[in-house]
Amino acid sequence: MKNIITLLVLAISLNSFSQEKKTLEPKLENIAWIAGTWHGEAFGGITEEIWSEPSGGSMMATFKLIVEGKVQFYEIEVIREIEDSLILQLKHFDSDLKGWETKNETVDFPLIEITETKVVFEGMTFEKVSSNEMNVYVDIENENGSVETLKFNYKK
Repeated sequence: MKNIITLLVLAISLNSFSQEKKTLEPKLENIAWIAGTWHGEAFGGITEEIWSEPSGGSMMATFKLIVEGKVQFYEIEVIREIEDSLILQLKHFDSDLKGWETKNETVDFPLIEITETKVVFEGMTFEKVSSNEMNVYVDIENENGSVETLKFNYKK
């Protein structure tokens, strides 16, 4: 009897693990949980990121960082369906809307995989903690050329 219970517990555990790692199709509907108004803290200030629901083959977001009551910078972000995959693209702007990237340049993050609770792009990952909380992990290159992964914790 003990062996049957142990096998049953093991089977349930393996089934839960396999469901968690199940790869989903690269469709916006599979990442719609990102949509919403999110708030957090980073870079010594308050962050706000607002994602639209999927429509027109894309999701769009704005981001701003406020330090000591003043906007430090903005971002415009999009996740688009292209060639049977997704890509996240963004542009940065100073507080006076002067762009960091050149006119036709974007910072691009190609899709690696989607699971029930994660969207992994090359250099940026969205992790669903709950319906009202997510973590965003961003790889940022330091001045010395090394890459550091920063965690942004957001709540609705």
